[in-house]
Amino acid sequence: MTRVLHIISDTNIGGGGRALLNYLQFADREKFELAVVLPEGSALKPRIENLKIPLSEIPALADKSMDRKAIPLLRKRIRAFQPHIVHTHGALAGRIAARLEGKKAVYTKHCAFPPGKLLSSPPGRLLNGLLDGLLADAVIAVGPSAQEILIASGIPKRRIHQMLNGVAPLPAPPEDCRSQWGLRPDDFVVGILARVEPYKGHDVLLQAAGLLEQRGRAVKILIAGDGSEAEELRRQAKSMFSGSVIFGGFVTRVEEALGAMDVQVNASTISETSSLSLLEGMSIGLPAIASDCGGNPSLIFPGENGFLFENGSAADLAGKLETLMDRPELRARMSRRAKEIFEKKFTGQVYARNVESVYRTIWKGAS
Repeated sequence: MTRVLHIISDTNIGGGGRALLNYLQFADREKFELAVVLPEGSALKPRIENLKIPLSEIPALADKSMDRKAIPLLRKRIRAFQPHIVHTHGALAGRIAARLEGKKAVYTKHCAFPPGKLLSSPPGRLLNGLLDGLLADAVIAVGPSAQEILIASGIPKRRIHQMLNGVAPLPAPPEDCRSQWGLRPDDFVVGILARVEPYKGHDVLLQAAGLLEQRGRAVKILIAGDGSEAEELRRQAKSMFSGSVIFGGFVTRVEEALGAMDVQVNASTISETSSLSLLEGMSIGLPAIASDCGGNPSLIFPGENGFLFENGSAADLAGKLETLMDRPELRARMSRRAKEIFEKKFTGQVYARNVESVYRTIWKGAS
């Protein structure tokens, strides 16, 4: 049996943490023995404990990729577990500790923020490529945009394993899930399930809703999620759109938020790899309209499970929304195709097997 130690620096449950949880849930526990190291106080702890995965906490590494204090603590955990492979998520200190203990190392790039000027300069690319080769045996890029960022920062393409996220299907939404937000069965509800940050494009959706309003088309907007721009977005909503905008805040029952929507929108302008929210919506047959940013075109196939719109274009988004408002039969067909595509390509099992194929590549002793 191959032992794999996962190290993650997240204290909140973001995209990297959710991807890790999805892998742990669907891992082949007969062939891989797993353990996790977290910073103290991470919101991931109870979720991992529920999966019966051994974990330990350290008083360091909290939301820091590189934390010198974490390195000796991580080395101690590595010596105790004696993994064949150390898999890090946003934890450069974990890769350093793994190498100092003579272990194989792999890491996952979960986001797609462009590299800074220094890292993307020729000397920066050269140095980063050399450093990466010293500290990791393989790199996983969650989507084509993550791979592009890695290549732009000096990582050779031959060392990158590109794969898309996978998730567990959501439970069926309750029939009355709209009522908690004051929505009626006959409302046309468009929503975003995402952190409320500038790069998620909530303002683009509000502008599109305003354009529809000018055409006499009534929509209601559901914003599910919280973040640093929540209050600013509330102010923008009043000036851009006079219709109903419901701010649902952080949601624990994702199926109830997505189940209340007729259409899910992903309006991200940067940093989109392979959206977990889009996949979760797909699992319950929710059509989506997504910006052509990052990895969205790898998930949304125009005319099948949704539409793509030009990144940042409220007019294009409004036009696509109007099409789906006018064609309920198209929404129904997209709903069926969304489920079919999800089952074929984006389940948690598919994702877990892809991750484990990387383990087998770098650890020849894996059975």
